[in-house]
Amino acid sequence: MDVRQLSALVAIADHGTFSAAARALFTVQSNVSGHVAKLEKELGVTLVDRAHGGLTDEGARVVDRARRILHEIDDIAADIASLDDEVSGDARIGVIGTTARWLMPQLLTAMERAHPLVHPIVHEGSTSTLIPGVVSGQLNAAIVHLPVDDPELLIEPLFAEDLLVLAHSKHPLAGRTSMPLAELDDVPLLLPPKGAALRRVLDRAASSAGITLRPQAEIDGVRLLASLAFDGYGAAIVPATAISRWPTGEFTRVSVPELPRRVVAWARRRRPAPSAATQAVGSVLHQIIESRAARQPGVHLDTGPFPSRSV
Repeated sequence: MDVRQLSALVAIADHGTFSAAARALFTVQSNVSGHVAKLEKELGVTLVDRAHGGLTDEGARVVDRARRILHEIDDIAADIASLDDEVSGDARIGVIGTTARWLMPQLLTAMERAHPLVHPIVHEGSTSTLIPGVVSGQLNAAIVHLPVDDPELLIEPLFAEDLLVLAHSKHPLAGRTSMPLAELDDVPLLLPPKGAALRRVLDRAASSAGITLRPQAEIDGVRLLASLAFDGYGAAIVPATAISRWPTGEFTRVSVPELPRRVVAWARRRRPAPSAATQAVGSVLHQIIESRAARQPGVHLDTGPFPSRSV
């Protein structure tokens, strides 16, 4: 088994066919076919379904590990190059959508200035989809929201943000600026689906208050939750950053003091140590949050379960 064989299989996974993989690798199709055939012979399984196209189940499992190996090889080369020169290399970063809207433009601009040889590769997703990517090595790190419970990861809280009720101006809750959680008992709401991290936080808060949150609809995606509320489909409970950069419109933010704040964190694997490029992104990220969080309504730098210091 060698790197060329793994690269060939990953290229087929990414580009769909042997010929497209060959073009991506700047080689000929026969070389790609030969590398894959040798890998299949060594492993004793079929990795590519020649009749119908695509990978077999065994091929998909090998590709998952092959990506991690190839990324680590790239990071080794970049780390050694960074010892004597400016930090360089790829930084594969995941980020949840609500945070990405206000933070990514600032982060990418700052990275261009501070570390122009670092190449950020940004993947947007939910916490539930980003965490497996970090654990598998497909992502170097990710900006996610807590709770995250995985012993393979190091978690560094970045900031906390208020959870608010967002409602269109024609909704019955419009006109309120604050309300107790008890008044949301059995009120139809747009909520994340059961099992989602944010839904678990909301259900625990409701249980502590002795009420039941009733879903008008369950929506997997905080930005979509906010969009539906802005468009008047229903009221939603969303984090502050889902609202803060939205254009002015006919909507109301309603504070619910009993709701806990959502904590956003930087997650990366414990081993191996982060690449120089990933460390550079993490350092710049912390600097931006320290200096810019005050401009985001509802964002707090104290990241305890119930942060007390507001900025």
